[in-house]
Amino acid sequence: MKIEILPLTTQKPKIKDESTLVFGRQFTDRMLVMEYDTGKGWHSARIQQYGPFSLDPAAMVLHYSQEIFEGLKAFRREDGRIALFRPADNVARFNRSAERMCMPVVDPADFLEALRQLIRLEADWVPHSAGTSLYIRPTMIANEPMLGVRPADQYLCYVILSPVGAYYKGGIAPVKIWISDHYVRAAEGGTGEAKTGGNYAASLYASREATAKGYDQVLWLDAKEKKYIEEVGSMNMVFVYDGKIVTSPLKGTVLDGITRRSVLTLCGEMGLEIEERALTVDEVIDGVENGRLTEAFGTGTAVVISPVAQFTYKDRTVKLNGGKTGSLTQKFYDSLTGIQYGRIADTHGWIDLL
Repeated sequence: MKIEILPLTTQKPKIKDESTLVFGRQFTDRMLVMEYDTGKGWHSARIQQYGPFSLDPAAMVLHYSQEIFEGLKAFRREDGRIALFRPADNVARFNRSAERMCMPVVDPADFLEALRQLIRLEADWVPHSAGTSLYIRPTMIANEPMLGVRPADQYLCYVILSPVGAYYKGGIAPVKIWISDHYVRAAEGGTGEAKTGGNYAASLYASREATAKGYDQVLWLDAKEKKYIEEVGSMNMVFVYDGKIVTSPLKGTVLDGITRRSVLTLCGEMGLEIEERALTVDEVIDGVENGRLTEAFGTGTAVVISPVAQFTYKDRTVKLNGGKTGSLTQKFYDSLTGIQYGRIADTHGWIDLL
């Protein structure tokens, strides 16, 4: 795929104090853009000045929500080199989301090379401070101007970059989770396994309610019986139950998280038994009280590993480890961030050095 490199007309000032970086507020000078037309395929790939798009008011994404995205990071290592963590897995998941949403797939090799080229051009935007990174957001939207419920014939795919600060500024910090007994995120047969905006829109109301009650995240139960643990809106969930690693299976309602996948690989190397099964909400609450459930944590690109301090379900609240991070949880966090930033050797082929 030939990529045209367009000149910059202006350049933004970079934040000098990297401790002030926040997630998703500042964006780099350039973005990758390419277009799709049925019968023609992908075309007009270019790296251009970051800026607004012009969308027709009838653009189908605005009416029928044909939209997908991804999230991955670039890390600045101590030797100055820039590392991507499992980017090919993100591109593969991007294509799976596209297929589920009746959108065109991208060529994996071409798209990954385009990502690399964009990041090389924007290398000065990758922050240097401990825990910081450059967040990468590939997105695809249906931009055909047409009112009618069908897959679009025109699409816009783009990638934007955002320097982000350390997720845990004062060290890894446990979160409080509210388990919803009313709202649901996704049902079997739906789009829960796709990384599409509608799934996140469906979570907003409950998330706002959880925040108002003093919780950090909402943990979703299955839509059918409202009994089985699935995931938190922005993270997969992992439990240490009877000494085993237990996490919900990928059955169409749970996102196939790259960090989740990495944790399960590390579990195998550590000799930990893995069960991919859905715990019931009672197993979680009772398990904390009777000591069978000793640690719980979320996994995701932004947080890497997020320890859980407490769960609340209806009128019951249970606390883990006195509100502190469990030893196994900490080990996973240290291992993954160590691999990402080059402090630990990558023996899995996960790192793509630019």
